[in-house]
Amino acid sequence: MAITLTSLADLAAQDFDDIIDVRAPAEYAEDHLPGAISLPVLSDEERARVGTIYKQVSPFTARKLGAALVARNAAAHLEGPLADKPGGWRPLVYCWRGGQRSGSFATILSQIGWRVETLAGGYKAWRSLVVEAVYNTPVRSPVVVLDGNTGSAKTEVLNLLPGFGVQVIDLEGLARHRGSLFGSVGEQPSQKAFEGSLAQALAGLDPARPVVVEAESSKIGERRLPPEIWKAMVAGPRVAIAAPRGVRAEYLARAYGDLTADAGRLAATVDLLRPMQPGEVIDGWQALAGAGEFVALADGLMERHYDPRYGKHRARMGNPLVEVEAGDLSPAALPELAARVAEAVQRLAG
Repeated sequence: MAITLTSLADLAAQDFDDIIDVRAPAEYAEDHLPGAISLPVLSDEERARVGTIYKQVSPFTARKLGAALVARNAAAHLEGPLADKPGGWRPLVYCWRGGQRSGSFATILSQIGWRVETLAGGYKAWRSLVVEAVYNTPVRSPVVVLDGNTGSAKTEVLNLLPGFGVQVIDLEGLARHRGSLFGSVGEQPSQKAFEGSLAQALAGLDPARPVVVEAESSKIGERRLPPEIWKAMVAGPRVAIAAPRGVRAEYLARAYGDLTADAGRLAATVDLLRPMQPGEVIDGWQALAGAGEFVALADGLMERHYDPRYGKHRARMGNPLVEVEAGDLSPAALPELAARVAEAVQRLAG
């Protein structure tokens, strides 16, 4: 039996025991349904081989080879990750378009007696719902942007706001990037995977309440913000954390401890600014990095590079702006700062 999803929320409502992606590993790695596990019925190499035979020899020959490979791989899954599944197990199986790969595997599972279902339209149908959500549907909740110059602890404050009854979307968390040249925290998700996570976050919003997002450019690392969230951010009112540069420098030295602990990575990142700053300035920053003067380095980066750019960007925005003063960005001070930001959000949204 094939189920049809009409909204992103439908998948969770079905309450399957497992969601199984039978596409090739490369397809799964690019993007997949939330919570899906990868049990490919064709490897990347096998899929390419079957496709070549389909085009160059005949569809019949390709299907015959594909059936043999699917059966072999299905047997490995049954003897491996599925060996302990109970009789009442209820999985959802999907492939690219809900066709032969998922249908073949689902037939094998159903013959065992499991209550297996397939996804009508496969991954392509899920992706269509994601695209509709992030490209064609306005954000349902009023968007308030949490602003502030570099080092004003915006991300930490953002993630404290739910404790004060404010709904948020952590765009940098979804993109796995802190939003600047110094912001890499590992491999980012694909654009499709980023959009899928964002679509789910948007679908979970209460439209009667504001949602807070952090001020970003239109790209976070290498991931582009889809048009509907970007339009809402450009138009939305802003709450800006206003902290002295020295306080922000101390915060950055602490928050970016993973980067300052890697001298080679830090030096390479500072060098990325050479096209934008004089050579002697870069050399001075490199000297501070080499000497372990990370607070002074952060202060210099903000004075000459980040603060002027933030100022130009903010000047282009005509949105309502409320400033929240912050003279202390230590961990102990952030909950009280978040409480004041939450109050400001409610005032703007009201």
